[in-house]
Amino acid sequence: MLSSIHCPTGSFLFLLPSSPKHGHRGSREAHSRTGLCNVVSKPRPRAMISATQEGKPEVGLQVGERLYLGMDFGTSGARFALIDKRGTIHAEGRREYPPYKSKETMDWIRSWKSTLFLLLEDIPLHLREFVVSISLDGTSATTIIVDSTTGEPLCRPLLYNESCSDALPTVKSIAPANHTVCSGSSTLCKLVSWWNMVDSDKKLATLLHQADWLLWLLHGNLGVTDYNNALKVGYDPELDSYPHWLLAQPYSQFLPSVKAPGTPIGFLKEDVKTKYGFPKDCVVCTGTTDSIAAFLAAQATQPGKAVTSLGSTLAVKLLSTSRIDDARYGVYSHRLDDKWLVGGASNTGGAVLRQIFTDEQLEHLSEQIDPMKTSPLDYYPLPTVGERFPVADPNMAPRLHPRPKSDVAYLHGIFESIARIEANAYGLLKDLGATQVEEVFTAGGGAKNAKWIKIRERVLGLPVSPAIQTQAAYGAALLALKGAQQGVQGV
Repeated sequence: MLSSIHCPTGSFLFLLPSSPKHGHRGSREAHSRTGLCNVVSKPRPRAMISATQEGKPEVGLQVGERLYLGMDFGTSGARFALIDKRGTIHAEGRREYPPYKSKETMDWIRSWKSTLFLLLEDIPLHLREFVVSISLDGTSATTIIVDSTTGEPLCRPLLYNESCSDALPTVKSIAPANHTVCSGSSTLCKLVSWWNMVDSDKKLATLLHQADWLLWLLHGNLGVTDYNNALKVGYDPELDSYPHWLLAQPYSQFLPSVKAPGTPIGFLKEDVKTKYGFPKDCVVCTGTTDSIAAFLAAQATQPGKAVTSLGSTLAVKLLSTSRIDDARYGVYSHRLDDKWLVGGASNTGGAVLRQIFTDEQLEHLSEQIDPMKTSPLDYYPLPTVGERFPVADPNMAPRLHPRPKSDVAYLHGIFESIARIEANAYGLLKDLGATQVEEVFTAGGGAKNAKWIKIRERVLGLPVSPAIQTQAAYGAALLALKGAQQGVQGV
């Protein structure tokens, strides 16, 4: 039986019960004709009554029930999750980004905006009247410079993985050594690069992140961000302010105001409420980055708990009482209330496996591995030359030889070598001063491989398990819940 949760105002480290697994018998799936949309509506497991728009009773919600909407804008598509205060998912769906073009290049602004409103359309009509708050996440350091009067972009967005190395010398000259902004892909480098290139009137510009701009389309209050997205532009979450060295720069006038993630910004715009059928008191809350939302979804709530994302790459995030920032290794800390989420990312991961094995081979070979047996093979699996973390070496070459005759032994050796890299990653975080890891939850495709999890448990010497929830949209929905619990004072 699900119990209600208690969440103190200002906190978004949620303690939720285990959510129902996907695909239970109550699920109803509907696919759009285009094939770009997948929506699942999930009624609660016990009969409850609500009124549909036709006035007929329907199983699924109690009268007066409140729902919380989270959306995740990732690298290739977007998702939504609709939850209640107990963490139960009532509906979820996904959209791929429409491939809009502008002068032969991807028109991301049009694509993101279109996807945002397509997701709102995808929310089951009978559930919309219960949605009382909305939040969303976007990719970290995806930067949009907009007109501060109209909100219209003044240039194409600079994506999360784009490097503005031309601005790096300037940024390094003003920022402290090894600061998070001392990377060509940081938001600050993108702002400085734009500042140096644009000759027109710069007084009417505002810097927004992807999540900020999308949320602005819903609430209409321009120039608001959250302290997770603002980290890579130089915001100091410990002081809860922009540092003096940044405010002294001429482009500091473009910086948005900063609030905690999940803070109510304003009510949903009237035209959006009217068009989509949301209630008049629906509020829009500040968001976060996609990786933070995914961590929130995993519900790792105590220091020493960590989440390893085993997708194309291996990324680790550890909840710590100490803040760690070291640009040499790409290690930086996001604030989570009074704690810190310390993270780093290696180039090893699933991309290497896909270069060697098919999905069918991975499944078949994995079944034959004895995870309690130590592999004698010592590899450093990389898809290409270069490593970031836990070893910072742009010239490191992949090491995947010698290859044994047995593919089972080869895969075993790769699995175990990646596990050792993961162990070294958590070891480095500890050496840098972070809280020692005690338990690891797993997200990404690697979470589905039981043999690999057993190997990682043995190598790490720690409990390792799949995260109950792995979708960032669920974490964004938790922020919407946080915002609703704060109330609408000042909105």
